[in-house]
Amino acid sequence: MIKPVSLALVTSSLLLGCINEQASVPNPQAEVVTETQDKGFAENFYSQASIYEVNVRQFSEAGTLEAVTEQLPRLKAMGVDIIWLMPIQPISEVKRKGELGSYYSIADYTAVHPDYGTLEDVKALVAKAHELNQKVILDWVANHTGWDHPWITQHPDWYSKNADGDITDPIDARTGESWGWTDVADLNYDNKALWQGMSEAMQFWLREVDMDGFRCDVAGEVHTEFWNHVRPQLDAIKPVFMLAEAEKPELQQAFDMSYGWEAHHLINAVVKGEKAPKVIDEYMQQRAEKFAPDHQLMMFTTNHDENSWNGTVFERFGEAHKAAAVLSFTLDGMPLIYSGQESAMDKRLKFFQKDAIDWKDYPLQAFYSDLLTLKDSQSALWSGPGGGKFQALSYQSDQTKAYAFRRVNKDSNLVIAVNLSDQPAKVTLETPLDGYKAIFGQGQLIGESIALEPHQFVILNNG
Repeated sequence: MIKPVSLALVTSSLLLGCINEQASVPNPQAEVVTETQDKGFAENFYSQASIYEVNVRQFSEAGTLEAVTEQLPRLKAMGVDIIWLMPIQPISEVKRKGELGSYYSIADYTAVHPDYGTLEDVKALVAKAHELNQKVILDWVANHTGWDHPWITQHPDWYSKNADGDITDPIDARTGESWGWTDVADLNYDNKALWQGMSEAMQFWLREVDMDGFRCDVAGEVHTEFWNHVRPQLDAIKPVFMLAEAEKPELQQAFDMSYGWEAHHLINAVVKGEKAPKVIDEYMQQRAEKFAPDHQLMMFTTNHDENSWNGTVFERFGEAHKAAAVLSFTLDGMPLIYSGQESAMDKRLKFFQKDAIDWKDYPLQAFYSDLLTLKDSQSALWSGPGGGKFQALSYQSDQTKAYAFRRVNKDSNLVIAVNLSDQPAKVTLETPLDGYKAIFGQGQLIGESIALEPHQFVILNNG
């Protein structure tokens, strides 16, 4: 039996450098982390990687690519490995929504929105990222175009049409009704002539800009056969990283990573008290049955859709937002940080007009940086075959929103416990905790029990 010990936030320089929520916040213009901290593009790059979504319009008052490039060293110092640029192409004016329109209403696939900068600015951004050993992927909208895209007049047969022969906006196949995306025209992948046009547009960004891959918008609404067709063509230019905005096993052949939508919704439901935490165990088991070990899922507490339409992390998680982040960053997958998340952004960014992020003094940057450092240093938290296997734990808890699980591989054995409630919780495991020590978080270890105050979390390691 181990003695009661305070699980104060550990600052082990040997393991993690500084894991301290009150650590000094890196300067926005911080220099790049040292070579010893840098994974480069090693074989395990993606299994250790994190991804950061850049909303170019709202990222700065200027709203330019150049302003994003200036911040790459800060993001690198924070631990970000992959930069995901939301669409940077010109936005359609026909049927435009709001003052500036949706990023996802593309007027020209191979041009740059003049408000954001030029093609040379994109090249400079990618070159700087590569200098910092970061990858850059571009948001790709293959399902539809804007209404003034040249293809509307040049190739009207590439679009879906209604019974009257008119081009339509995207229709929900389940209901036959519009998704409400009236500012875009639906592309028809039954016409294989479209496939080559779309492939050539994607290849442009690899050849001209040296982009590293694509995040593919509503990928599940595009024919799977198209993605299987285009992936080898892209890889023939350079090996690419492909992220699908979907959670469909049939997309695994073409995509390296999918959205962890279900995990995200389950964490939200647990925080709201709508579901018990054990549903996460069931989800992880089902996920292992559906997806190959080397297919990653992206884990997140927010993104551009969640923030703008469903609320900030503070609206949805309240004081449990850090505990929810710890959970999403330690379950198997690649963690995502959305623009402004490290600034404790407490507003919904407007989608169709200018609404710049207030960065304040980056109050949550140290917290997310510490989480990313932890994930990078603990191989049990890596994703894919080299990472730790998820293990459900048997435990008793006096709080219905407390949850614990294990990540184990040959190098480390971690127990992660989170309290997503606003009440104290005691989690008593059925397995011994002898030899475990805290490497992240706060709480008290009393025998085989972990005591957590409201919204607290702790990660234990016996390695």
